[in-house]
Amino acid sequence: MSLLEISGLVKRFGTSTAVDGLSFNISQGRCMALLGPNGAGKTTTLKMLSGLLEPSSGTIQFTDEAQKDLRESIGYLPQYPSFFNWMSGKEFLEFTGKLARISSKEAVSRADELLERVGLKGVAKRKISGYSGGMKQRLGLAQAIIHRPKLLILDEPVSALDPQGRREVMELLREMKRETTVLFSTHVLHDAEEISDDVIIMNRGRIVVKGDLQQLMLNHQKPQIRIKVGNALPKWIQGLQNRAFVKEINFQHGRITLQVTSIPEARQSLLREIADLGMEVESFEVGNSSLEDLFMKAVQA
Repeated sequence: MSLLEISGLVKRFGTSTAVDGLSFNISQGRCMALLGPNGAGKTTTLKMLSGLLEPSSGTIQFTDEAQKDLRESIGYLPQYPSFFNWMSGKEFLEFTGKLARISSKEAVSRADELLERVGLKGVAKRKISGYSGGMKQRLGLAQAIIHRPKLLILDEPVSALDPQGRREVMELLREMKRETTVLFSTHVLHDAEEISDDVIIMNRGRIVVKGDLQQLMLNHQKPQIRIKVGNALPKWIQGLQNRAFVKEINFQHGRITLQVTSIPEARQSLLREIADLGMEVESFEVGNSSLEDLFMKAVQA
């Protein structure tokens, strides 16, 4: 069932068009990842969906509600959230709960509930100025869902975190997607593959790929061999494109990526050639094309 319908969404800043005619639906109970290179229009799109920017044209509509202030149904966490550092975590959540128009009594109970849920119960009364980056991001997630929104919008929720903080936030997102619809942008394609049900890839303000992630991967996956050799011979690399089993070749940063028609045939032939030529193999990987391959192909088209 569709939760939110976006049609012909456009945002212009002077003569520059940041978002150019986006149309897509967000399904209830799903997790959607919004992907794209810097400048693709992801943050502008999320700000329009969250009510922080007025579209130049187009419509944003919750399908089960009459037109009203959509922000009541949305929780939002920006890429760089701001806090009142003189407040404690508990004070901040109670304050944001009241801003979200829930009663004082509920704001207190929700703050306690969410602080425990995001692992901040032990530092609930500590000033936010003493929180680490990961703690602040978890606090930001708590404030985004304090009013039980129908849609949780997150802009690059893990981009500024260290590996431990990133893992903590990803685990929280995995839990939150069980109870609300989630839309998040990210540059970390592994995160999109890990928790999202649907993906949208943007480039230059437009959608270039969208759909169910598993179906997209089934439609676009191709057998691949990735090779890294320490002393690759340029003539050998150039000659690979003439092999009958090679459909496509890409050579970047010392790594050769081959899309092939038959992995067994390609593997046997390539390993024999590498051994005969005395090249030093650093890695030889066999598999299928990934979301990253689809992403690179989409944004370079």
